[in-house]
Amino acid sequence: MSAERHEYDVIVLGTGGSGLRAAIAAAEAGARTAVVCKCLLGKAHTVMAEGGVAASLGNVDPADGWETHFQDTMFGGKYLNNWRMAELHAREAPDRVQELERWGAVFDRTPERKMSQRAFGGHTYRRLVHIGDRTGLELIRTLQDKAVHSGIDVFMETIVTRLVKDGDRVTGMFGYHYATGAQVAFACRSLVLATGGGGRIWRVTSNSQDCTADGHALAYEAGADMVDMEFVQFHPTGMVWPPGVAGLLVTEAVRGEGGILRNSEGERFMERYDPKRMELSTRDVVARSIYTEVKEGRGSPHGGVFLDVSHLDPAYVKMRLPSMYDQFYELAGVDITKGPMEIGPTCHYFMGGIRVDAETGQTIVPGLFATGECSGGMNGANRLGGNSLSDLLVFGRRAGTSAAQAASDAPAPRLPEAELALAAAELGGFLTGDGLTGPAEDPYRLHRELQTVMGDGVGIFRDEAGLETAIGRLHELEARAANLRAPSARLDYNPGWRLCREVRNMITVSLQIARAALMRAESRGAHSRLDHPRYDDYWSEHNILICGDGGEMTLEARPVVTSDELTELVEARQEAERV
Repeated sequence: MSAERHEYDVIVLGTGGSGLRAAIAAAEAGARTAVVCKCLLGKAHTVMAEGGVAASLGNVDPADGWETHFQDTMFGGKYLNNWRMAELHAREAPDRVQELERWGAVFDRTPERKMSQRAFGGHTYRRLVHIGDRTGLELIRTLQDKAVHSGIDVFMETIVTRLVKDGDRVTGMFGYHYATGAQVAFACRSLVLATGGGGRIWRVTSNSQDCTADGHALAYEAGADMVDMEFVQFHPTGMVWPPGVAGLLVTEAVRGEGGILRNSEGERFMERYDPKRMELSTRDVVARSIYTEVKEGRGSPHGGVFLDVSHLDPAYVKMRLPSMYDQFYELAGVDITKGPMEIGPTCHYFMGGIRVDAETGQTIVPGLFATGECSGGMNGANRLGGNSLSDLLVFGRRAGTSAAQAASDAPAPRLPEAELALAAAELGGFLTGDGLTGPAEDPYRLHRELQTVMGDGVGIFRDEAGLETAIGRLHELEARAANLRAPSARLDYNPGWRLCREVRNMITVSLQIARAALMRAESRGAHSRLDHPRYDDYWSEHNILICGDGGEMTLEARPVVTSDELTELVEARQEAERV
């Protein structure tokens, strides 16, 4: 069938916080703008960022400032961050949060009626602006309302399977409407990817069903570079029981409000791993500590540890952590004001992603921008809690503004018919079986096998043998993925059809993660090698870049992007940590 056609100056793929903020910025710059998303508007994964937005407002701790926020971010990222991105983020986050409040966001207040700020792991000061433990939901509500009133067109439940290029330039994308199966092609002068992460690569994850690394794979196939893909954050606290909700996020705000971690012997075990910061250590340290306690036989009955807030006033807990109270009471039958929660690590966030320019969000591919979790560089080896929401506000705005500026100078977009025909043939082949070179493969089965491979070999702890085995298995899955076929041939609301392309995306990105993890022969941040347990001087100054130019995945070490103007701040923090 012929594809439905649409044309805009700027199109944003993804309607989480970064996508909506980018679209608002593009529309404010005068660009005719549309957003396209897999799900319904308002259902993006940003709603699961519960604890708060990190911004150095100094409302609770007046000594806080952008310099300290920058230093904390760099220390948390083990100094592999793009320094300029970390600086822009720390400098601009307060303005973006105050802007959000002007647009109608409602945050908890101090007695002086200022926005309240709470403690979070790795932050020197109480820095996270919040509304209970529902901050992401409030952010999405505010941005969605602003976007709808900014004249932005919205295409919901639209699955994008390929970016379209005219020569070297991205000029649009191809996909289909999930509700009908009708094909659709979008032409644009600038395209912003804001597709989030890929937690569904692992079986236990806090991520929603939509987080299948689509933007990473689409950008890579279009010629973009990837950076820091070995760094995948396993959040220390996800639900472990009952099985149906395993991995569901337990916000870091629980620890920020005074929650204590204990093992089956009643020990406050973080005293062994980080006696200075305890439960408010960085996420990589806490996740590895929990994993170690469980592996050494000091875990809870269902394979986690205990997180306890029952020593706090019940009314305080219900006021500050209402979602967590409801979540455990309704899903696990636990009243957290009276007893502990069982929690364990869950795949949560990609520090790595599409390599972009710090100022603009521009990739190396003309016409293509990226922002939010699908972009890399800002967080280095490990992200601090709360930085994701301020990151998407700061760089979503920058990407949207820059995309609009680029669109004003770009030629009218053209979608080559040959490109559209290839995209349509791939999509149709998942239903008809045309082009199969072997037995048809079930996408559900292949997805389960992928999750097993990544859980066994590319989890919290890694080693050379496990990574090499995983890479070999991933290549086998990649070959089998050429023969994926949807179990049903129906066009409307066919999840198997959709999963065929998503599985290919996840396998591509899994190979990037595993190969980069094998190359980085050290332990740093969220990357832990049992066979290389210490920092390595060479790798302390290098990121790993991945490019697919010509179809061959190649990896190279590239010096970290530093800044002479920021050296004094970085060296001061490094010296403070040595004392």
